[in-house]
Amino acid sequence: MIDAIVFAITIVLPNLALMWLGFFMQRRGEASQTFIDQASSFVFNYCLPCLLFFSVVDSDVDYGKQITLILVGILVTFILFIGAEFYAKRFVKRPKDQGVFVQGVFRSNMAIIGLATVANAYGAQGLSIGAVYMGVVTILFNILAVITLSRVSKSMDDTWISRGTMIVKKLLTNPLILALVGAFVYKALPLPPLTGVIHTTGDLLAAVALPLALICAGASINLKSMLHPSGLSMQASIGRIVIAPLIAIAVGLGFGLSGVHMGVLFLMVASPTAAASYVMAKAMGGNDVLAANILAFTTVVGMFGMAIGAATLRALGLM
Repeated sequence: MIDAIVFAITIVLPNLALMWLGFFMQRRGEASQTFIDQASSFVFNYCLPCLLFFSVVDSDVDYGKQITLILVGILVTFILFIGAEFYAKRFVKRPKDQGVFVQGVFRSNMAIIGLATVANAYGAQGLSIGAVYMGVVTILFNILAVITLSRVSKSMDDTWISRGTMIVKKLLTNPLILALVGAFVYKALPLPPLTGVIHTTGDLLAAVALPLALICAGASINLKSMLHPSGLSMQASIGRIVIAPLIAIAVGLGFGLSGVHMGVLFLMVASPTAAASYVMAKAMGGNDVLAANILAFTTVVGMFGMAIGAATLRALGLM
């Protein structure tokens, strides 16, 4: 059990340390909102795509064996989405709160917290598997987010056609998805391996991705919002921190997952609410204050939940 606890601390503590560094820098005035916005944009548009592209291109992982993992991830996402929808319709009164609540439950921060934790736990192999998983499930996340947030229309021009056009445009211009598709195409074609200046430059950008993203996440934490969550944000946080990981474990066991694949599934699903959930909620007329509260609370508390879950699964020999 001690080894399991050490394993959990090892994979979670570096992420927490970088997040608290970002929070410390923000409190000292060393990380302004302009810096956070620009650094986050840099990570999203350049560093993370390089990380995903080269992690897939350089790997020897048999992606055919990941079909079960991906199917389980899709099933878990639908279970969380449908369950949160039923709960919201019955217990959440305001339409502008319902979609935000649902998104807070099913949408996890795979691209930053999830990938960083998987990399700490399993190295390059886990990172490659996590990148493929994230690429597929991210598409589903965006589609479901538009569906649930469409309860609130900001204008008469906001129709299902416009929303569908928006989501297609987002998917076709998403740097992370483009990087993954490019990597799969490159591996499928009889092309020589990437070496030299191109690979070295890509490695340098990739090395920046997760540390800088975690620092920005920490600098974005609103301590006041986190310490004063509303009842509704607490309910959504419980769904994200407690219920989501338990469902992932149950479904994963039902499909016979174990080892790295169970670990990737758990760490990706158990991650805090995605930062993009706040941006999308605000853009589509949802309750952005509720979205910020869910994001802040799950970002900090969810890390401890990931550590407890990882230690338990490790002790049971499941990851």
